[in-house]
Amino acid sequence: MYRAGQEEVDEVAKVILSKQWFRVGDEKDGHLRQVERFEEEWAEKLGVAHAILMNGGGTAGLVCALAALGIGPGDEVIVPAYTWLATATSVLAVGAIPVLAEVDETLGLDPDDFARRIGLHTKAVIPVHMAGRPANLEAILAIARQRGVKVVEDSCQAVGGSYKGRRTGTWGDVGVFSFNQYKILSTGGEGGCLVTNDRKLFERAFIYHDSGAAFRPKAGELQEPIFVAQQYRAGEVMGAIASVQMQRLDGILADLRRARNALAEALADAKTVTVAPSNDPAGDCGVMLTLTFRDEAKARVFATAPDVGGLVLIDHGKHVYTNWEPLRAKRISHHTDMNPFFFPKNKGLRADYSDTACPRTLEILRRTVYVQINPDWSGEQIASRVEALQAATRTP
Repeated sequence: MYRAGQEEVDEVAKVILSKQWFRVGDEKDGHLRQVERFEEEWAEKLGVAHAILMNGGGTAGLVCALAALGIGPGDEVIVPAYTWLATATSVLAVGAIPVLAEVDETLGLDPDDFARRIGLHTKAVIPVHMAGRPANLEAILAIARQRGVKVVEDSCQAVGGSYKGRRTGTWGDVGVFSFNQYKILSTGGEGGCLVTNDRKLFERAFIYHDSGAAFRPKAGELQEPIFVAQQYRAGEVMGAIASVQMQRLDGILADLRRARNALAEALADAKTVTVAPSNDPAGDCGVMLTLTFRDEAKARVFATAPDVGGLVLIDHGKHVYTNWEPLRAKRISHHTDMNPFFFPKNKGLRADYSDTACPRTLEILRRTVYVQINPDWSGEQIASRVEALQAATRTP
């Protein structure tokens, strides 16, 4: 979350004073419809038919997306080996098995490896737009459509990003965003959103995200049978913050991209470092300058040079699959009988999370560096960063 101010305070105050904090309410009683208003505005901004704001971050959105698609025991879902842990664990939350696939130097899912990993039980794939960088959606979608695989776009780290002129999260069957503390926009700590153009998927996701769906005004509009599900419902305070944050989005992205492009241009002719390839440089959110090196040693020298503040991605901890210790140990849920790895229908499904499962991903991460961007840098601060990066390229 980059920016917040009095506008958020004012909108939250309106909700508090209305005494109508629950997502559902009657305008005659002073209910402000903050959640529904945000959903309508977000759907319009992205050019999609449906949006659902949720509590529980992008994780909630991923779980609801998979549930909407009917993913469950006996199914495999392909996920990249470089992502936040929840991309994989959301698959387990609906009783299916995540299958790891390699990323390429764009840090997105490698389309060729995705195609190789499709098996008899593959029902869905979750391409991830890591650190604001769009995945190769055209290639991934072409493979998925040809092979009958559903696509859930994880745009949690690329809120507002785009690919070939169209917002990320709107290309697949379902798209998911995160509005938690560490994302481009925030809704007060933990928030998420699901979008889709498919009415059936919207209804199933809506039912799954609200355990009381049967008692909501929308219940009479639903064609899908209501089933007992989970509780990820957003509240009005969250909706109020989200609406103001959304108004900040385009300005944040413009400033991130301005700073990121200045740093990238300064390294365009460098001999020892390369700006990492991108599937759409213009659509990159600009939250990071991503650099690739010939080997890990050179990456580490650059990352630790004075005032660079770089991170070698193999050190990214929770985003590298070899650090997903509970998943690798297959300790899932609170009860053995609820562990999907032990479900009869999942017997024989692929569940390799060893160090050798995705070696190319690990090799790429060892020689790739992030330099974080701040949208509030002044021109002088950007110039200072440029000087530091250029100096680092001259380090022996």
